[in-house]
Amino acid sequence: MKTFLDWSAYDTYGIGDAYSGIPAKGGNYAKAVAVCMHSRDCQKTGKGVMCPSYRITGDRAHSTEARVAAFKAALNEGENAEAFADPRLDEAMDLCVSCKACKKECPSAVDMTLIKTEYLAQRHEIKGAPLRTRLFGGVPEWTGRHRGPLRYAIRLRNAFAPAARLAEKWLGITARRPLPELAAKPFAPHRSAAKGERGAVILFVDTFACHFDPHIAQAATEVLERAGYCVTMATPAPTDAEPDRPLCCGRTYLTTGMVEKARFEARRVLAAFQDAIAAKTPIVGLEPSCLLSLRDELYSLGLGPEVGDLGKQLYLFEEFLVREHQNNGLRLDLRALDLPKALLHGHCHQKAFGVMKATRKLLSWIPGFSYDIVESSCCGMAGSFGLEAEHYDASMRMAELSLLPAVRAAPEETPIIANGFSCRHQIEHGSGRQARHIALLIRDALA
Repeated sequence: MKTFLDWSAYDTYGIGDAYSGIPAKGGNYAKAVAVCMHSRDCQKTGKGVMCPSYRITGDRAHSTEARVAAFKAALNEGENAEAFADPRLDEAMDLCVSCKACKKECPSAVDMTLIKTEYLAQRHEIKGAPLRTRLFGGVPEWTGRHRGPLRYAIRLRNAFAPAARLAEKWLGITARRPLPELAAKPFAPHRSAAKGERGAVILFVDTFACHFDPHIAQAATEVLERAGYCVTMATPAPTDAEPDRPLCCGRTYLTTGMVEKARFEARRVLAAFQDAIAAKTPIVGLEPSCLLSLRDELYSLGLGPEVGDLGKQLYLFEEFLVREHQNNGLRLDLRALDLPKALLHGHCHQKAFGVMKATRKLLSWIPGFSYDIVESSCCGMAGSFGLEAEHYDASMRMAELSLLPAVRAAPEETPIIANGFSCRHQIEHGSGRQARHIALLIRDALA
């Protein structure tokens, strides 16, 4: 069976293990599915993220274990790739938010996020990718090539209720929440004025930081320069087919099953960082899902050993600063902020990849600063999930489990910290409160 992702990492899986039945068809992809050992950790509702859909429904059918069972049945009973058109898979995967928690919290490390990407790619091959999927997945292209018209269209849709209702009827984009609006101007790369006593770093400004929240990229630049680094912006290689369009991690394409487009973006990234890989220059990112996708899911695109070399140089903003503090003696001069105790919400990927420790460490550098962590699962936005009309209610139920009640219960002046673009959008929509990226907080604390 032809697969769109590289599943060779699972080649030796199942040899000598007590696997609970590898499907007859599907090769290494089937082995990835069969990793599940039925521990049922995905059906727990205590601390942790997994599994957001089970948490809101209490129905085993919406757990990772049940999704595995549906894939096993489809692969065993279906005819080759046609198995992916099985309606049982549509039902099983409907509420999966690709949070990556199962890879971290499941004892068998079931990677349902990538399993879902392959499923969607196969389904698109059979039925074609719906227009809404192409719109949401193609955000990097729309913002890079048609920024002006897109910004106008979103502003019109948000301001004019009949336009929002029309978009829901034609495209399935919910009319019950506003779409994120593009900033007046995108982030403008510039040459660092800092001498860079501590060396050079490359700032990877993702699609969302570039076009929606350029002030976050600006704040991160200021902090890195003050810390003693010469900051350069990640830009396309001179040979790039689209040199004027910013680099993109390709995650929006992966989560919507548009694998070839994700692979195209990944090749652009590898070409752009060729010299940086050779020089071992650190690459710093701001959006958890973007940076951590480059570090993890790029392997699934079968692009060679360079992917591993790149991964060793990729850091989230807080990871980089804490690493430099521990390994290279970085001391950032910060002042106390006149702020009450804050609330910290971690993005699913920050939790799945163990980045929250670095987040907490960096916040501890601010004199007298205190905060509480919101014990939450997925915020419910999950990229485009919360914008889909049929998923709006599920999205809000995920947010209402603990995140939104905690935010509403906090005094009005309480700072809310959330590094995820989708998380901030969900918090603002559900509570009217604006959350901030950690880079803004550290910039404000610069002495």
